[in-house]
Amino acid sequence: MKFVSDPPISVKIRKMKQRVRWGDPVILERGIDQTRMVLDINEPDNPEFSFLVVGDSGAGAQRGHNPQRQIAELMLSQRDTSDFVLHTGDVIYLVGSSEYYQKNFISPYREFLVGGEDYKKIAYDQMVFNIPFLPVLGNHDYYDLPWFFGVMTGTTLPLRRLLWSKLDFDIGWQGSGQGRVYAQAFMDYLKALNNKEAFVRHLDQHYTAKTDTGPCLRYQPGHFTRLPNRYYTFRFGGIDFFALDTNTFNAPSPLPNTKEGDELRRELYQRREELERSEEKILETCERLNPDNPEEADILDDQQAKLEQIEEAKLDIEKQLTTDKNIVTDFEQLEWLKQRLIESWHTQEVRGRVLYFHHPPYVTEATKWDQGQTMEVRYHLRRVLDAVDEAVGELPQGRPIVDLVLSGHAHCLEHLYTGDTGHADSHINWIVCGGSGYSLRRQRAEGSDLSERFRDNGGDRIRQVAKSRLFVGRHGHGSKKGRPYSFIRIDVKAGCPPKLVVRPFIAERLGRHWSHSQLEPVVI
Repeated sequence: MKFVSDPPISVKIRKMKQRVRWGDPVILERGIDQTRMVLDINEPDNPEFSFLVVGDSGAGAQRGHNPQRQIAELMLSQRDTSDFVLHTGDVIYLVGSSEYYQKNFISPYREFLVGGEDYKKIAYDQMVFNIPFLPVLGNHDYYDLPWFFGVMTGTTLPLRRLLWSKLDFDIGWQGSGQGRVYAQAFMDYLKALNNKEAFVRHLDQHYTAKTDTGPCLRYQPGHFTRLPNRYYTFRFGGIDFFALDTNTFNAPSPLPNTKEGDELRRELYQRREELERSEEKILETCERLNPDNPEEADILDDQQAKLEQIEEAKLDIEKQLTTDKNIVTDFEQLEWLKQRLIESWHTQEVRGRVLYFHHPPYVTEATKWDQGQTMEVRYHLRRVLDAVDEAVGELPQGRPIVDLVLSGHAHCLEHLYTGDTGHADSHINWIVCGGSGYSLRRQRAEGSDLSERFRDNGGDRIRQVAKSRLFVGRHGHGSKKGRPYSFIRIDVKAGCPPKLVVRPFIAERLGRHWSHSQLEPVVI
C-alpha cells in the first residue's frame, strides 16, 4: 500500500521557480539576489549570539500526548535569549497538507507567531513570526497523496476506517501540491502578485537590503517574515548560513547494467516484498487493537511508527529501482553553493560557515544510515566541498571548509564527526536534529562507527569515515520504552574560528509520564 507520492525532481525545481518568479525581467533589471536575505534584527553583527534548531516536528497530538508541543514549550524558555530558529525540514506530516498547518504547526508554535494568543484565526499562508523562524523543505513537505486516496468516499470503507480511526495518520484528503503549501506558508510567494504595479510595490517595500551580491529580501520579525527561495543564505555575527533543498539532489544513481547491478535489483525486489508482507501483518495486528485502551493505544503508536518506516524504506527502494541515466540532479543549486562558499572564504569579515538541510549525509539511525538517498547527498556534498577546497587553496589554513552541518530526516538527535574520508568533508562536525515531534527511531544495531568501501590501486578497501559521539533516540522496551524528543540551542562565541557550544534539550516520554532535561553541552 502506497500512502504517499513524491513529485519528480524536475517538477519540484520548475514549480518552485514559478512560485518566486525566478529570473523575472523586473527582478533581473534590479539585480536582485533571490537566494539571499538579511535578518532585520538588533545587533546582527554581534559575534556572540545564539540560535535554536528543531526538525521533523510536524505531528499533532498523538492519543492524548503531543511531543511537538512539549518541545515548543521547552523552546520558549530559550526564545528570549536566542536570535533565530532553524528548522531542518518535515514541517508538516504526513503530506505537507494545508489542512494540518493549524494542528501541526500553528498551534504548537503559537507563542512564536504574531497574534498567537488567538492562534486559531491564523491562516497557514498568513503567518508572521516574532522571532526569525527559518526552515528548509523536508521530503514530507513535498509529498502528495496517491490518486486513489483522493477518490475514496464513504465512511464504511474498511481501509479508511482502519487508517483514520485506528492509526490516526495525519493524512486528510489533501497533499502538499508538489510543495506549494510550504511555499505559501514560508516563502515570498511572488506568483500571487499578478498585477505588475503591485509586484513592483512589493519589491520596493521588501527587497531593500543591500549586499555585495545585490539587493535582497529583508526579513523583518513581527512585520514581514518570508524566505526568498527554497534554498538561500544569510550572514549573522560573521557566520554565513547556507540553507539547502536536498530533495532535488538525493535521487540514487542508476543501477549498472552488470551482473552486480542485476543482483542488487533482485535484492531490492526481495526486500520490497518482505516490507509489504510486514506491512500486511501490522495492519492485521492493528485491526485487533482498541485505541481506547491505554496499553493497546501505545502498541498502536508503535505500529504506526513501523508503518511509516516501511513506507520510507519502500520509497527509497522505488527510487533506486526506477532511477535511470536521465535522472535530473539540481546542479544549479549545487553550483550556487560552490560559488557562494568560495566567495565566503574570500570575504574577510566572515569567520565561519554553517550548512543546514534535510537529508543527512552521515547518520547511524537504523532506517536512514544506508539509504540510497543518504549516499547520494553525501556524494554531491563531497563534490561541492572538494571543488571549494581546490578553489580556495591555502585560505582555510587547516580548517574544514564548513564549521558545522545540520540536518534532519533521521528521527533522532545525533552528533557525528568525520575522520579522514579522503575528501573535503573530513574533520567536520555533523548534527542530526530530527527528533522534535514525530516517531522516534533507534540507533542501528551495527553500532556508532560508519565505514565505506573505496577503491585504490590495491583494490577494494574499507575505511572508517565517521563516528557517532552522541545518539538520542528511542530506547528500551515495554513499560521501560523511552521516547526522548529533542531540540538544540547553539551558542556562537567570538573569535575566528568560532567556538560553538551545542546544548541539547530533551522532553522524554517514559511510560505515560513526561520529564524535561538538558544534556551536557558539547563544544565544537
